[in-house]
Amino acid sequence: MSPREGGRKIVTILKIDGVRDEKDEKRAFPRFSLSLETDTITSSIILRDPDTIVSSRQAYKLGFFTPGNSTNRYLGVFYTVSETTVIWVANRDNPLNDTSSTVTISETGNLILINGRNQTVWSTNITTSPMNTTLQIQDTGNLILNDVVTGNTIWQSFSHPSDVFLPTMRISDNINTGEKVVVSAWRNGSDPEMGSFTAGLEALNIPQIFIWNNGRPYWRSGPWNGQILIGVQDMYSPYLDGFSVVNDRAGTIYFTAPEARFFMRITLNSTGTLLQTLWDDQRRNWDVTWLAPQNECDVYGTCGPFGSCNFRDSPICSCLRGFEPANTEEWGRGNWSSGCRRRNELRCDQGNSTGGNGDGFLRLQFMKVPDFAEHFSSRQEDECRTRCSTNCSCIAYSHDPNIGCMLWSESLVDVQQFAGVGADLYIRLSGSELGQKAKNKKVFEAGQTFSSDSTAIVLKDESEKVNIEELPLFSFETLANATDQFHENNLLGKGGFGPVYKGNLANGKEIAVKRLSAASGQGMEEFMNEVIVISKLQHRNLVRLLGCCVEKEEKMLIYEYMPNKSLDFCLFDPTHPSQKDLDWKKRFSIIEGIGRGLLYLHRDSRLRIIHRDLKPSNVLLDEDWNPKISDFGMARIFGGNQDHGNTARVVGT
Repeated sequence: MSPREGGRKIVTILKIDGVRDEKDEKRAFPRFSLSLETDTITSSIILRDPDTIVSSRQAYKLGFFTPGNSTNRYLGVFYTVSETTVIWVANRDNPLNDTSSTVTISETGNLILINGRNQTVWSTNITTSPMNTTLQIQDTGNLILNDVVTGNTIWQSFSHPSDVFLPTMRISDNINTGEKVVVSAWRNGSDPEMGSFTAGLEALNIPQIFIWNNGRPYWRSGPWNGQILIGVQDMYSPYLDGFSVVNDRAGTIYFTAPEARFFMRITLNSTGTLLQTLWDDQRRNWDVTWLAPQNECDVYGTCGPFGSCNFRDSPICSCLRGFEPANTEEWGRGNWSSGCRRRNELRCDQGNSTGGNGDGFLRLQFMKVPDFAEHFSSRQEDECRTRCSTNCSCIAYSHDPNIGCMLWSESLVDVQQFAGVGADLYIRLSGSELGQKAKNKKVFEAGQTFSSDSTAIVLKDESEKVNIEELPLFSFETLANATDQFHENNLLGKGGFGPVYKGNLANGKEIAVKRLSAASGQGMEEFMNEVIVISKLQHRNLVRLLGCCVEKEEKMLIYEYMPNKSLDFCLFDPTHPSQKDLDWKKRFSIIEGIGRGLLYLHRDSRLRIIHRDLKPSNVLLDEDWNPKISDFGMARIFGGNQDHGNTARVVGT
């Protein structure tokens, strides 16, 4: 089944540290190879196994290789720095069984691979190619077959990729002809034959990248908004920039990346995972900087129609508000494929959207929007609402400034709850459902909560309300039990905000609980400031806020637990184990991580943040010594065009 017959496509690029694709990296080269010291094959040159040609700057080679745990030989392109890393295979479906093969330019001008029995095993197969051609390997990893007379490229390997996407390659979809360029996984780590998974671009309506499993959607990137793929959480950080989707001639739309100053590749491995890796020249290995899918919620449609997935919850699937499991028995067994159904039918009238009898819209924040969006160009979110509310078949809408309106009229499929990033999704519900929701809101008005001087929170292009229910709410009893009634044995430290305790939840998860002290001199302003800031940010070098507690006079913030405490302990406490473990390599990594976090806060986050209280005690370290900037009670949020500001009070240490 082709990707179009399966109804979708894929391709992607991003990051996550420390993971290596060991399974598909074992591609060995048992024979010594001799470089012909050229980057070009002409009709007068015969490339014999195991000889190679090398690109002009010594970046890539074309030659023969044998995958690990195999005796078959293949013609392929691989890195000079890592000859076991193959990025393209010519005869992936027709292996050679000995080392007597050759490569040359045929009389028809094609590049051909000939086995020991003088049989053509593989060819560029250009029927209209000129007689006089040359094959060149470029420093991008692309093989190009050129017409010597005109200099025109008549064939290139980048138009026929294997399992790897490289910078300057184009993964494309022609919306008129259906012709696609996709990457396709190996069958397994020892066999480059095309496997079950493909990845490419689905350009109809709003472009998205897909991974397909035998033609069926397996992972989806969410729509391209001109800057990022809005369903890829890591693209909201600065690490996944540089990619673009281009509308080319005659209906062809392609996904690409500019030529890089370092080795970067995106591989679709045999288990259906896209991995972006960067070459670490010092350690001589590949670092995985992003992968997809990352968890079960990333797998397409895990929770079925009208279900929402959140990998931080248990169970991970829940029905959208106003819906209930379509099959309660299956749902209880953890089979969510049947999804959910609406509890109360829509009346197709606008009525009172806050609880009257008519239909209204419920706002869901930080969402991966569903698949099958219909596109309507508009700069105003109100136009999306009007267009959806006046169309009885419209059941949800979302607005992105660069896309415009996204409307849905059928099932809502592949919905996911993100943490601090993502789109606002408005789903259509009956008035009775919206009325139930309104009774339970805890809303703080920013203007009422904070003073109006220059230290007040400035939320440009953001809601002026903070809904505490957007964060998981912990009860006082739960946190008291988790910390053994805030016992001093669980005290991790004290700051300006108040004491911080280690806690263990009933499910075994370790947490850190920051409890506002009445004597701290800080109050609701700092508490709400931290809630606003951290709930809207997501970065690997910022501490993650798990939830909060607001009961009577108690105000607490719940964070991920950092077993290596704060940086000041590591630097200044002679009894801390870091005095032995904190070598220069770890110190440099911590410095670099703090810099990444600050760069994100100052330049690349959806809010522009100045921390104003950065010090060693506010840098926490996880079990792998990764630094996490914390304590945003004093932070200042700048407007999008603001680059300086004044404060009316002293802040920080």
